Amino acid sequence: MSQKSTNLSRQEALRLQYLDENFHYLNKKERKEYDHLRRKERGEELSSSSLKANREQASKQTVDVNQKLPSYSRAEEHQTVNTQGFKLKRLIKWIAVGLVLVLLGMLFMFFKGLMGTTGDQQAAETEVFNGEDAADGVNILILGTDGRIGDSSTDTRTDSIMVLNVGGQDKKMKLVSFMRDTLVHIDDVSSDNEYDQKLNVAYTIGEQDNHQGAEWMRQTLKNHFGLNIKYYALVDFSTFATVVDTLFPNGVEMDARFSTVDGEEVEAVEVPDDLNRKDGLVPNQTISVGKQRMDGRTLLNYARFRKDDEGDFGRTRRQQEVLAAIFQQIKDPTKLFTGSEAAGKVFALTSTNIPYHFLLTNGLGVLGNAKNGIEKVTVPEYGDWEDAYDSYGGQGLLIDFERYQEKLTQLGLR
Repeated sequence: MSQKSTNLSRQEALRLQYLDENFHYLNKKERKEYDHLRRKERGEELSSSSLKANREQASKQTVDVNQKLPSYSRAEEHQTVNTQGFKLKRLIKWIAVGLVLVLLGMLFMFFKGLMGTTGDQQAAETEVFNGEDAADGVNILILGTDGRIGDSSTDTRTDSIMVLNVGGQDKKMKLVSFMRDTLVHIDDVSSDNEYDQKLNVAYTIGEQDNHQGAEWMRQTLKNHFGLNIKYYALVDFSTFATVVDTLFPNGVEMDARFSTVDGEEVEAVEVPDDLNRKDGLVPNQTISVGKQRMDGRTLLNYARFRKDDEGDFGRTRRQQEVLAAIFQQIKDPTKLFTGSEAAGKVFALTSTNIPYHFLLTNGLGVLGNAKNGIEKVTVPEYGDWEDAYDSYGGQGLLIDFERYQEKLTQLGLR
């Protein structure tokens, strides 16, 4: 469009040209400006019919899709983006609220379990434990004792000695079981340079030394295998069964396996039913071979049985199976709250130095790592020992400690 009169300045003429070419996109304010400049250009007031004709003619102009759109169209685009951003922020907010509610629910169930000890159940005391950080992840010493309600800790022994590694860089859990008859050297107890004490003796002697059983076991494992252990947990018969029944009201799925007994295959075995001991007598329970669901009492009896031809090695293997099954089956999201209640009971009934914040910050991650599998090692491996005797004449296992130090290093526990 060219300037038709001198009624418009150069800037006004250029502005009118721009408005005319983009008439289709003009907002209300810009159209008023367009009408004003038109009237000024003609030097006269246009009739309403003329204005209408001009507008209809401008609206029929072909729009070039490649021309630069005016700034207000980009503003509308920004408005759309902002709307989408608002929806995303609102979604994130609701997710955060949901997570907080779940966390509060877990905390409630945890303290419900923590305060729910009844009857003969008494809260356990935390022992002295000088834990040390591992190079990768966190090492937790798990000691399963043969303690029963009313027993003094100085009279108990460790049926199971395990170290659980969690939070490693490879996102896998590692579980090492140490056979209790492994011969070790215990400072101030063993003869000079002799491996003449069974490993589980370290706990017993420690308990007799002002209840420091877990600490003595930590030091013994450190001296012989180079393990740095941060936390510990002592679990007795009653606590184990209570926690399992709380966590798994319908039982734990197990595939019960036994070695031969006197060289013969078996379809079922009679196992001691320790929790039903009465007047010093322990009845038996029959456990069949194969897949089944086990309650806490049955699971305990299965894990403690050692009278097949594998002996203590078979018992150690079953203990690993039981712990692995619990970790893997607890991954069910429905266990979030029952699991929190069980954890509360563990804290109430178990002597442990694991802090609350560790469970809150690492608990779900630990269970998530269980889906990647649990690497299990037994020290020593089946038959990888020399038969020897302790200072009391009892038969023990003499092993190559350097070999197992290297194996634990490869596994990522040292």
